Amino acid sequence: MMSSSKNVLANDVEIKGSIKFSHDLIIDGKIEGEVHSDGSLTVGENALIKGEIKTRSVTIFGKVEGNITVQERCELKTNAVLVGDIAAGTLAIEEGATFMGQSQVGKRPDGAKLGAPKA
Repeated sequence: MMSSSKNVLANDVEIKGSIKFSHDLIIDGKIEGEVHSDGSLTVGENALIKGEIKTRSVTIFGKVEGNITVQERCELKTNAVLVGDIAAGTLAIEEGATFMGQSQVGKRPDGAKLGAPKA
């Protein structure tokens, strides 16, 4: 099965522009731009991402400057630094992580969509 393979952007990679991917991606380099995916993103300990992240889930070991929107889980590891806001289904922050921003965690109950007409 190839679907379990992870794509890696090594720490000598620098990208300016948006990135889109489908499955799992590990970024250990520098990114300036948006990162969009239906998959999961791992931000390596050498990584610096400046820009918006919109993925299914994200695990951060490095540094992110920008807002994060994930459908499922956002995880900040011990030495992670996040300057930006989080919107996530679940949020886990390890001791030692730095988070400067606001967070919205959890999902609205089904059927409680705002402005939806009643049947």
